[in-house]
Amino acid sequence: MNFTAPKGTFDTLPPESATFLAVRDQITRCLRLAGYGYIETPIFEDTALYQRGVGESTDVVSKEMYTFTDKGGRSLTLRPELTAGLIRAAIEHNLYAGQLPVKLYSVGPNFRYEQPQAGRFRHFTQVDAEALGVDDPSLDAELVALGAQAFGAVGLADYSIHLNSLGDRNCRPAYRALLQDFLQKLDLDADTRRRAQINPLRVLDDKRPAVAAQLTGAPLMADHLCTDCQAHYDAVRAQLSALGVEWVENPRLVRGLDYYTRTTFEYVHHRLGAQASIGGGGRYDGLSAELGGPDVSGVGWAMGVDRTLLALVAEEAEPKQVRRVQVFVVPLGEAARERALPMAMELRQAGVATDLAFGGKGLKGAMKSADRSGARYAVIVGERDIADGVAQLKDLESGQQHAVAFADLARTIQEKLT
Repeated sequence: MNFTAPKGTFDTLPPESATFLAVRDQITRCLRLAGYGYIETPIFEDTALYQRGVGESTDVVSKEMYTFTDKGGRSLTLRPELTAGLIRAAIEHNLYAGQLPVKLYSVGPNFRYEQPQAGRFRHFTQVDAEALGVDDPSLDAELVALGAQAFGAVGLADYSIHLNSLGDRNCRPAYRALLQDFLQKLDLDADTRRRAQINPLRVLDDKRPAVAAQLTGAPLMADHLCTDCQAHYDAVRAQLSALGVEWVENPRLVRGLDYYTRTTFEYVHHRLGAQASIGGGGRYDGLSAELGGPDVSGVGWAMGVDRTLLALVAEEAEPKQVRRVQVFVVPLGEAARERALPMAMELRQAGVATDLAFGGKGLKGAMKSADRSGARYAVIVGERDIADGVAQLKDLESGQQHAVAFADLARTIQEKLT
C-alpha cells in the first residue's frame, strides 16, 4: 500500500522549505525586536476552550474543528487557531502577575476541516502575536505596524490593511439589537438565521452573493460607537498615521471569530482572488475573563506563512536569497575524502553552512552536486592540495578560484560571506 498525505494537507520539502523557513523567521524576527517572547502550547486542547473562546456561532467551531474523544473519555480538539491556547496558558501560569503588557508570540500548525481549494487547506502554519493586560491603543497600532513591517521584510508590497472598530460591551448590545431587527426582515436560510441570533455581526462577514446583496443598507457598528470606543479608534488611527502606515476603512470588517472587540484589522492581498486574506487580528477585551482569567484586555494577530508564500508567488516577488548551503566541499581521491568531513565539520563549527560530496563522485559529478546545492563557494581538495596544505576555493557565481591554506579557510570564507 502506498500512503499519501491526507486530503487537504501537503508536505513542505527542500529546497522550497528554505523559503518557508525564511518567511517564518522574517516575521518572527520583527516580533522579537519588539520585545515579544516565544511561547509554545499543546497542539490539542479541551474542546470547551475553543467553544467558549472562539465562539459557537463561528464556522470554525460549528463545522471545522477536528474533535475526538481520548482514552480517558475527554473531548479534545486539534487547535484551529492559536490565540485561545495562548490566553489559557497566560491564565494557567499567572503570566498577568508579571510585567505588563505580556507580549507573546507563537508559531505552528493549525487544523480546520475545510473544503480544500487554492489557498485554503486543512492544515496551515501561522505566526501569532499577542499583547495582554494593558488597554492602550498604542498596542493596537504597534501590532498593525509590525504586521506591515513583517510583510515588507519578506518582500510583499501588493496588499492593503483593512481597519474597523467593533465597539465593546457598552455600545455593542444596542447595535446588536438594531442589526438583528434588520436581519429578521431578510430572506435568510435557517443556518444564517441561527447565526444572526447568536452573533449577528458574523452575518456581515457572509461572502455568499445572495446574502451579501441583501446586506446593502445594514446598520454599521462604526455609526454607533460609544464615546470611549470612538476615542480609542481615533487614537489607533492617529498612531498609524504617525507611523506612516496606510490603511483602508472597512466598516463591514468583522473577521471570522467571535472574540473581537474594538480594533479589528486584516491584511488583504490584491492578487489572491477570493482567499485574499494573508493575516489579521484585533482587540479582544473580555476573552481572558471568558476563559476564567482576570478581566483584562488583549490584542493580537495571526499571519499565515503558507498564504504569505502564495502571495509572494502571485507578486512574482523574490524573497531574500536563502542559501541552504553556503559552501560545498569537493574531495578528489581517497586521502581527500578522509579529510573532507573533518573540514566540513570545522566550517560548520565556524558558523558556515556546509555540505560535501558523498559516494566517491568524480570532479564532474561532484561539481554538479555543488551547483544543485545552491552554495556560493566550492572547496575543492585533491591529493596534491593535501600535500601542500591548501584547498582550492572556487566562487560558483564568477568561476574564479584560488588556493587558501587549510588554517585560513574558515576565516577567509567568513570574510567573503559578510
